[in-house]
Amino acid sequence: MAFLADILSRVKPSATIAVSQKARELKAKGMDVISLGAGEPDFDTPDNIKQAAKDAIDRGETKYTAVAGIIELREAICAKFKRENGLDYEPNQVIVGTGGKQILFNAFMATLNPGDEVVIPKPYWVSYPEMVSICGGTPVFVEATIDTEFKLTPKALEAAITPKTKWFMFNSPSNPSGAAYSKAELKALTDVLLRYPDVWILTDDMYEHLVYGEFEFYTPAQVEPKLYDRTLTMNGVSKAYAMTGWRIGYAAGPIELIKAMDMIQGQQTSGASSIAQWAAVEALNGTQHFIEERKKAFEERRDLVVSMLNQANGINCPKPDGAFYVFPSCEGLMGKKTEAGKVIETDEDFVTALLEQEGVAVVHGSAFGLGPNFRISYAASVENLTTSCERIQKFCASLR
Repeated sequence: MAFLADILSRVKPSATIAVSQKARELKAKGMDVISLGAGEPDFDTPDNIKQAAKDAIDRGETKYTAVAGIIELREAICAKFKRENGLDYEPNQVIVGTGGKQILFNAFMATLNPGDEVVIPKPYWVSYPEMVSICGGTPVFVEATIDTEFKLTPKALEAAITPKTKWFMFNSPSNPSGAAYSKAELKALTDVLLRYPDVWILTDDMYEHLVYGEFEFYTPAQVEPKLYDRTLTMNGVSKAYAMTGWRIGYAAGPIELIKAMDMIQGQQTSGASSIAQWAAVEALNGTQHFIEERKKAFEERRDLVVSMLNQANGINCPKPDGAFYVFPSCEGLMGKKTEAGKVIETDEDFVTALLEQEGVAVVHGSAFGLGPNFRISYAASVENLTTSCERIQKFCASLR
């Protein structure tokens, strides 16, 4: 349509949302579909957090808030960064947004000029490159393959940096791969970034608390304090606290950047929901005991899914250290035919045939920039995960 903006030609719809929609449509037609495409915990928001929201309503905390967020929440965020990450911030260095997406979007909107480049490791979360493109920047992709457990090497990072690089977009644990960087691996990357003083770091720590076994989480400015003044550390309550629908993300960074993001948000949405902000205060300040309980459940699910997928013909599934995703390769199935006679030529062919033949909805890896792979979210019941993996084994065995 002629009146739509040219920028839309550079932006793709979210593949994860599209998969969920297709699964819903097939369910509506009566098909038995199990969807493993959603990136949200299947647990409920803890009761103490829900009660804090109810109390806020009863107190009349239902008005507009400061654009950057209520002071109580910004103070709680500062306390969280100090307690868990060893990072010192003041409330005027913190901004609260309507989910992590708004934080990222506003950071790019506030800083990117046409021609500016953002280095993004792939596989990547589907929204990173689209946000960069909408804001006028140029995504520059750097491949992190299954051979390096989907983790970026220092050599690859350095090769991607040019005089036009404005940001390095970093996500650990990763969506879609679950890859998480150790302190030593992160230090190797920050050593590279120290050599490029004009490159800023935007780190998405949304899955910080979902790490397994003996793995310890670190964030870039914690590992290399010299990068503190050019790092925006983003996080939120969506994943660890099962608060996806509450839409609260936050970030801390240099005052001038936070001021610029505040100005953009002030002309965009203003402050996030007052009630959700009070719930987030309780999430950060209240009891944290349920996080360990839920981590244990996620770890057991991860181990189940990895084991069962690796028993499927042609599938190679690494065991990730974090998040609630696996990102197996289906390269061993390329060129094979389905029972309906369709040749599997791409990972998108694989996931489409899997959904149509066995009723299991997953997301093709090329949507995240790397194939032939697919992403499974194991934020689902053990029963559904077991059934889904059995169906995947059956589907792979049926290919000829």
